[in-house]
Amino acid sequence: MEGDESYAGSRSYTRFKNSVQSIFGYKHVIPTHQGRAAERILFSTMLKKGDVVPNNTHFDTTRANVEATGAEALDLVIAEGKQPGLIHPFKGNMDVAALEATIARVGREHIPLVMLTITNNSGGGQPVSLENARQVSHVCRKHGIPLYFDACRFAENSWFIKLREPGCENKTPKQIAQEMFALGDGCTMSAKKDGMANIGGFLCTNDDHLAQQERDLLILTEGYPTYGGLAGRDLEAIAVGLQEACDEDYLRYRIASTAYLGNHLSQQGIPIVMPPGGHAIYLDARAFCPHIPLDQFPGVALAAEMYLEGGIRSVEIGGLMFGKAAKMDLVRLAIPRRTYTQSHIDYVIEVLTEVWQKREKIRGLRLTYEPPFLRHFTAQLEQV
Repeated sequence: MEGDESYAGSRSYTRFKNSVQSIFGYKHVIPTHQGRAAERILFSTMLKKGDVVPNNTHFDTTRANVEATGAEALDLVIAEGKQPGLIHPFKGNMDVAALEATIARVGREHIPLVMLTITNNSGGGQPVSLENARQVSHVCRKHGIPLYFDACRFAENSWFIKLREPGCENKTPKQIAQEMFALGDGCTMSAKKDGMANIGGFLCTNDDHLAQQERDLLILTEGYPTYGGLAGRDLEAIAVGLQEACDEDYLRYRIASTAYLGNHLSQQGIPIVMPPGGHAIYLDARAFCPHIPLDQFPGVALAAEMYLEGGIRSVEIGGLMFGKAAKMDLVRLAIPRRTYTQSHIDYVIEVLTEVWQKREKIRGLRLTYEPPFLRHFTAQLEQV
């Protein structure tokens, strides 16, 4: 309610910028209306046709914005991250040896930046360790390549580091995040995630020249650099939300709620990505529906069946979303923060158990319409 809607010189922008910099530490903070706008501006200014962008795993909008420039989005997650049932504390880690090999293969001049997605959303919401980020940063520094973070779930990633990484148990999530971001040169952020806002995002960089190019493009397509397409109310919400997302009591409860769902589904024999992630549980659709061929989109078929059975809305992260780049077919059960009670989660478990018991009756799907980009947003399918 304190949002300052001034076109320029907004007090809300100052509070927003100060809050972002207190965690992320980067010199330039550019607000955008959501995360994919930050991605589009970053890649439009840094990439050209023939370039390669290594990542642990690109999220869908990230991949689409890379490919829209004619560049290649290359996923280099560790081998453990491609095995849904395997237990590993940091399945979101990047394969550092593969990164070095990629630089040697394509040449440093064709890699304008490297990205790390924390947590690794498309890989099951799995965290990246601080040590892995250090190793990736070292390789980037050695070759003079900027390192950017896709920071959407940075607070949850920090919480997993606190719980699982030796030497980090006495650090606060905010301190861990600050240490992580100090390893990089900038970030993109969807504030609808660990910004805990309804809308919004931002792009950060330490590069003065690049920041000016990005602001010029922002003015052309998003808005003035002190609001970036957002209302003052949204800037205020992000300023507060980023700090609240680092609160240990909040993170402890949120991760425990997700684990509750994952552990109960696993006890029923339902195949999920293990261990349970932070913001979501990911069903392994290939193991859930082994009778459905991959070209008939087992993840989408399972998501549709869940909706028909109990009104549960989920999203496929697999063949429809990523096409031939998909290493797994997952169905994400993303849990809205501060929204569901335990009875809601118990209902989800009950519905999924029903679907599991009649899984052999689930039918595959075929496309009847697909757009040229991000086809899973508006594609139309029918049962085979």
